[in-house]
Amino acid sequence: MARNNRALVPEAREGLNRFKMEAASEVGVNLKQGYNGDLTSRQAGSVGGQMVKKMIQQYESNNLK
Repeated sequence: MARNNRALVPEAREGLNRFKMEAASEVGVNLKQGYNGDLTSRQAGSVGGQMVKKMIQQYESNNLK
């Protein structure tokens, strides 16, 4: 199966990268620019989980007012 990594909004890529780096630092994972294939599954999952947690918090704070 072919992967489609084409961004729907190419301008958002830099913002998402900053968001990912911020989430990684919050959970104590040292990300570097570019390839991060040396991370464990636990480390990578904690970064993704932190990103989702922050997105849910932002959504709830914007929609509960």
